[in-house]
Amino acid sequence: MANSASARKRARQSEKRRRQNASQRSMVRTSIKRVQAAIAAGKRTDAQAALTVAIPMIDAMASKGIIHQHKAARHKSRLNAQVNALSA
Repeated sequence: MANSASARKRARQSEKRRRQNASQRSMVRTSIKRVQAAIAAGKRTDAQAALTVAIPMIDAMASKGIIHQHKAARHKSRLNAQVNALSA
């Protein structure tokens, strides 16, 4: 347990940031799952629309450090390849 006032404040700040980061991470995961669901259903237009929503969200989380930049690039690349494969 935090004993000093500064340690108590730091604990409050850390908890607030943890909750915010978890919410942001969940939001990105949900957007990725929406794209994957549209791909699985074979709906190219829905998948493309979901991808255009997901990519800026993934980029924003990577720039904030919530997810790693390489992980963001990997997700974007794989999702884009899967959407493009639907039309072929």
